[in-house]
Amino acid sequence: MRTAVVKSHHWRRPTAAHWRFGLSVLLATGALVLSPPPACARDAVTLQLKWTHCFQFAGYYAAQEQGYYREAGLDVRLEEGLPGIDVVGRVVSGQADYGIGTSSLLLARAAGKPVVALAVILQHSPLVLIARQRQAAQSIHDLAGKRVMVEPDADEILAYLKREGIPPERLIQIDHSFEIQDLIDGRVDALTAYLSNEPELLDRLHVPYQMYTPRSAGIDFYADNLFTSERELHAHPERVRAFRAASLRGWEYALTHPDEIIELILTKYAGRDTREHYVFEAAQLRPLIRADLIEIGYMNPGRWAHMAETYAEIGLLPANVSLDGFLYDPSPAVDLSGLYLILAAVLGFTGIVGGVTVYIYRVNRRLRHSLSDLQQANGRLAVLSTAIENSPTSVVITGPDTLIQYVNPAFVTVTGYSVAEAVGQTPRILRSGLTEPTTFREMWSHLKRGEPWSGELINRRKSGEVYWEEAHVAPIKDRAGQTTHYVAVKLDITERKQAHQQLDYLAHHDALTHLPNRLLFFERVAQTLALAKRNQTKFALLFIDLDKFKPINDTHGHAVGDLVLRETAKRLSGCVRESDTVGRIGGDEFVVLLPHVGGAEHATIVANKIRQALRQPLTVAETTLFISSSIGIAIYPEHGHDQLALTAHADGAIYAAKASGRDRIQVAAVGNPASTPLNHPSAESAIEPPYPDR
Repeated sequence: MRTAVVKSHHWRRPTAAHWRFGLSVLLATGALVLSPPPACARDAVTLQLKWTHCFQFAGYYAAQEQGYYREAGLDVRLEEGLPGIDVVGRVVSGQADYGIGTSSLLLARAAGKPVVALAVILQHSPLVLIARQRQAAQSIHDLAGKRVMVEPDADEILAYLKREGIPPERLIQIDHSFEIQDLIDGRVDALTAYLSNEPELLDRLHVPYQMYTPRSAGIDFYADNLFTSERELHAHPERVRAFRAASLRGWEYALTHPDEIIELILTKYAGRDTREHYVFEAAQLRPLIRADLIEIGYMNPGRWAHMAETYAEIGLLPANVSLDGFLYDPSPAVDLSGLYLILAAVLGFTGIVGGVTVYIYRVNRRLRHSLSDLQQANGRLAVLSTAIENSPTSVVITGPDTLIQYVNPAFVTVTGYSVAEAVGQTPRILRSGLTEPTTFREMWSHLKRGEPWSGELINRRKSGEVYWEEAHVAPIKDRAGQTTHYVAVKLDITERKQAHQQLDYLAHHDALTHLPNRLLFFERVAQTLALAKRNQTKFALLFIDLDKFKPINDTHGHAVGDLVLRETAKRLSGCVRESDTVGRIGGDEFVVLLPHVGGAEHATIVANKIRQALRQPLTVAETTLFISSSIGIAIYPEHGHDQLALTAHADGAIYAAKASGRDRIQVAAVGNPASTPLNHPSAESAIEPPYPDR
């Protein structure tokens, strides 16, 4: 380290003690600024629940009873929700400080209500539509023209219905009474509900019902989102941080102690349901929270943007709505900037430190009366140095030539490179070749302008293993404005990325058969349609429905039914080319996309191959089963020039096939989706197979 020497009649060489003394003064102010003030002791705040007390709010009960709120300096009142309560209105008006909201928070924000999403509790929404089962072959489309009770803030249900071709004006909407008896007694035909609640009540009463979930149409939204107002965030940022952290800590406890929380709901929170009901609710919520895959409370900005796009698609939001200010950042970048300054100062890499040290030495006698304060600041410096050394995140400091001058122990653990191996090298030793070149160009563009940069890098450990890093890099400058060092703080996010990939897979694939689900399948249909229009080619849609699949479930149980569906998926995949797509869009309904066909004859040949494959006997649990299928075919452009028309024709064809006796192949009639049966010799429609109970 080079030190500026100031000539003086009383100059002596500075000792190590003088160096520490000078650094203490330099950093005392910064350390005090960066030390977050604690939340005011026992601040009284209100959390507005969206419903009556139940396991749906288990984490908040746990945070209250385990003292997590108290430790955070908060006196929290849990306000029970009543049917029809306006949670957003209460939080925005200041009647409550925090609330639990649905995906409709997006709509509220776009409408000018200053709400801020703090954390996501349910990665998948439990909101569904439940209808009385009137007939075996019942679908969501049977609700058109029917009486439906839709609760407030259930906009994702309206999005689901609209995507299914049932806009609100085709329903007789009734204000929600929140009484399941209205459905049982027939006063309404369907109502919105939570799959963690009403199904158990109906099962207990032996009432047959049909449940429809938006996820079947590719609408997979966040739910039970913890939120606050901009007023609360700006006035009490530390209180918001403390409340969020204590709440998420409560959820971690609740998920590992469900029986304890259920007992708490029954005894202290006057639970209105039975213990068995809360056990059911806890079991249903666990796969919606997915704490086994992702950190509780985590929310992906990209997924919020996708939810906004879905709302925009159906006209509930304008296109490209901004999410600025809507999503809370628990670790804002400003904190890292302070850390960068502390790191640079601690290591003494700037010439400023030397100058200040000599200055401190010269006026040492005049400052002796404040020695105790300086010693206290020096203690803070030691704490900060220890924190850096023990930080779980990698810290790297380079010179302006990008040669590494310092790495902390976490860097050694993450990368596998020792300190000796890293120092003197450049960060390029970590490059995998998988990070986009544009990422590095963007990073250096920021750094050369003297601005910090944050982003994601794909790096490689010494072992050769590839991993993801969230990197925050900033330049450190001297008083002349010259860059003296670069400081990088990096977090290994490999597990988070893997969890995102798994969630993305689950969002686009059927969990039982692993085939593309409705969302992914019709994305590929849209892509194929665009190519066919441009290249003036043909493609085919095949809708496949298993004949009388319900008796298999009823007779042999759902486990056997699931095995049949898996085997069906396997046989379907074996009948098509690699360029074709097989999907499952619900129940025993499968679809096939043939992107390159010469016409209906080609599609019929493939359909007959499928029909023959599905007719083969299937042995499950030492029981031989026989299944058959009805197949409807639509061809572009003969049966339509858009996805909706082609789907309607294929759907109409499959119903015509079933009406003609099942185990049939039916090509749609041109111009009429609900076509009458057209017999094809290749389908062997006259052959009656020896199946019992077809």
